This record gives sequence, C-alpha cells and structure tokens, in this order.
Amino acid sequence: MAGAELSGVLKAVEKHYNSARTIQVLFQQSYTPQRGPRRVESGTLFLLKPGRMRWEYQSPAGKLFLADGKNVYLYIPEANRVEKTNLRESEDLRAPLAFLLGKLDFSRDFRQFTLSLQGPDVRVIAEPKSDRFPYTKVEFLVTAGHRIRYLQIVGQDNSLMEFTFEQERVNLPLPASLFQFRMPPGAEVVEASGGDQQGY
Repeated sequence: MAGAELSGVLKAVEKHYNSARTIQVLFQQSYTPQRGPRRVESGTLFLLKPGRMRWEYQSPAGKLFLADGKNVYLYIPEANRVEKTNLRESEDLRAPLAFLLGKLDFSRDFRQFTLSLQGPDVRVIAEPKSDRFPYTKVEFLVTAGHRIRYLQIVGQDNSLMEFTFEQERVNLPLPASLFQFRMPPGAEVVEASGGDQQGY
C-alpha cells in the first residue's frame, strides 16, 4: 500500500480508539509458549480511560486479569493465587493493549509498518520503537469500520499471543468499581516484578 494509504488507515484507527471513553468487546485469546502446548481462553474485555482494563474470563471460569491504572492483578482460580505487578513493569502480553487506553499514536510507539489487504480487512505489521518492550512485533487486522478485530503479539521469548475481538461496543457506561480489584477469600498474593510474572 502507498504511504498515503498507510497513513490514512492508521489515522482512522487512532481516531476510532482515541474518541472512545469505554470499550466492551468479546475476546478469544490463545497463548503459545516457545515450548509447550497452545492454550485457548475466552471472555469479555472492558476498557476504561485512563489506563484501566478488565479481562473477565468465561473460560476458564473465574480467571481475571485487571489493570486499575497503577497495578496489574492476575487471579488464577485453580491455585487461588493473585499475582500483583506494577503496570509499568508488567511484561504480561495483555499489557500492550494498554496503548488503546491512552492516546493512540502509532508513529510514537511503533516503526517499520507494513500494510496489505486481507479480504475486506487491512493487515498491519509493526515493530515497537523501544527494545524495552516485552514484545518484538505486533500484527493486527483492521476492519472497514477501523476496528482492530485481530491482534498477534510476538514476545521477546518468541512466545505468541493472539486475540480475536467480536461485538465491540463503544462508550457504554462502565462503573469505575468494575476496575477495582477485590481480593478473593483466602487467596495467596504474590508481589511480582515484571520478569517474575508467570502464566497466562
């Protein structure tokens, strides 16, 4: 695609997400470690600006990943364990979606864009500008309505995280309490640095 077309697509996606105060969308997530089996999970994602997200899993039931703007909490129900990490230090591959929570600016955060048509969608591949990010490449599909319906993230360890998004709803009233973490009874709390975070 020509440079003008590339710029137009990216600007349209930026406008779509920068004008949204809240987003609610169904997701399917798959995680493939460098070595080991692929895992597929699903649920509902809620985003609230500034800087808050809630990944509420239906499969596996009870799992929760929550960012309250300061910290990230990952609750693993089968272990009744909570992993707590500072959001800025988090290396969880869900964290890149935090770019949707601020002012989305592709040219600030990414480099070496490649765009191509994939059916009715536009396929975008980009690399982060900073080597400090926990991922080396992102790929996403943009719909005609300028929504991101698929996102693939390649980790520094060559792990692969993929998300498919459906039924996006924008600017629904979402209460702030939805993004306040409530400690499950009897749960073990692990304070982790970014590099200490465990499974997905």
